[in-house]
Amino acid sequence: MHNFEIKPITKDTNILIVGLGVIGGGYARALSRQGYRVRCITKNQADIDYALGLGMIESGTTEVDPALIGDADLVVFALYPHVFLEWIRAHQSLFKPGALITDVTGVKGSVVNAVQGMLREDVEFIAAHPMAGRERSGVEYSDDSVFQGANFIVTPTERNTPAAIAVARQLGEILGFARISELTPQKHDEMIAFLSQLTHCIAVTLMTCSNKPSLEEYTGDSFRDLTRIAKINDEMWSELFLLNRDELLREMDSFIAEFGRFRYMLAMNDREGMRETMRASTARRAMFDKPKADADGTPNP
Repeated sequence: MHNFEIKPITKDTNILIVGLGVIGGGYARALSRQGYRVRCITKNQADIDYALGLGMIESGTTEVDPALIGDADLVVFALYPHVFLEWIRAHQSLFKPGALITDVTGVKGSVVNAVQGMLREDVEFIAAHPMAGRERSGVEYSDDSVFQGANFIVTPTERNTPAAIAVARQLGEILGFARISELTPQKHDEMIAFLSQLTHCIAVTLMTCSNKPSLEEYTGDSFRDLTRIAKINDEMWSELFLLNRDELLREMDSFIAEFGRFRYMLAMNDREGMRETMRASTARRAMFDKPKADADGTPNP
């Protein structure tokens, strides 16, 4: 543990977002709307201009600006995992002593251990995962309303201080997430393999398992709903899948076995078996509905 103080987020906290895409942009919208000071570093000047035009950020640059980085109290990294690691290796000397950094990365085990293992002792990294996103990428598709009613997961390790964990949870609250949880990086990756990565695999393969012509002319909403996430960022998701390969393979095998069981019931004309599975599915699905908000915006389970 370090001997510097991690302070709660206030309106005087200098917040820097590195990577102004769909999630980084959502953070910027939510924070700036509430009066927090947000600056950014991102690849494209057009994204900065877009964000400035909407008041999402106070300022931004496409350069690795030592002054901007050195002024930041809280740095949010919204980058692909390998880019995040490369950035820390190359530029961590620019952080101010006592800075707190966090992320939005969808896989934690390999990322958290790598970053905490290389990071300076006077800077702390507390990992987090906002369980909300869009099927499209780019700051122009960012929308902080997707955070409302959604889940936010903080993934601390033994290297993290209670103060840093509290700030990560506070950030989730400021952004508007309904449920804020804590998991170890390993438990996070086990969970995410099923809840997110497997679902994307199913959506992708459902779209590619048939090439019959003109199907789009006959489909209903059930197919559209089930395959919404098949419009996928192949660069990002292929990296996430490979970083969590063993956990994802286990979940794929489990799904294949359950699908095979259901197929067998159909082949055997086992209507009652299918109905029992459907009833279990209906009851289980009700548990996953987002909590409704009261009139004042407070989540109401």
